[in-house]
Amino acid sequence: MHNVKSELLGAADVAGVMDLERMCFRTRWTREQFLLGLGRGAFRILGVRLRGVVVAYAAFSIIAGELELMNIAVHPFHRRKGFAKVLLADMLAICRAENVATGFLEVRRSNAGAIDLYGKFGFIQVGERKNYYPDNNEDALLYRLDIAADDAAGQSTPQGEGA
Repeated sequence: MHNVKSELLGAADVAGVMDLERMCFRTRWTREQFLLGLGRGAFRILGVRLRGVVVAYAAFSIIAGELELMNIAVHPFHRRKGFAKVLLADMLAICRAENVATGFLEVRRSNAGAIDLYGKFGFIQVGERKNYYPDNNEDALLYRLDIAADDAAGQSTPQGEGA
């Protein structure tokens, strides 16, 4: 997917983001939560479109020099095509441009694909939250990335074979 690019999404794109929410998550954000967060500038959404349709998105916040990746979703028919890598690389590029020092995210313990992807980008597990997810009480694993050190090492893309 060499020519795939992400773009910042806005309120007009929330319907497409909501479609992905329904396909990808058991516990979903509401339309109102997305609109309120975007309207207040509480977070940003990067998206990937194919033929005008949002097929992947990442919602994240940057507050006081810290990144928090809140959600990342890829349409089930478009998984394993590199869209999540594009979103993560572009999100981290934004962070570097804004001198963001560290990044955090939570991921379900059972989400091996996401855990592998985050590891390729240099995220390291630093903790866990027991019974975090309300739908099934699954644990969340907490990951951290030292973006400044990552930048100094010249790592703007995932590391490892096939990345």
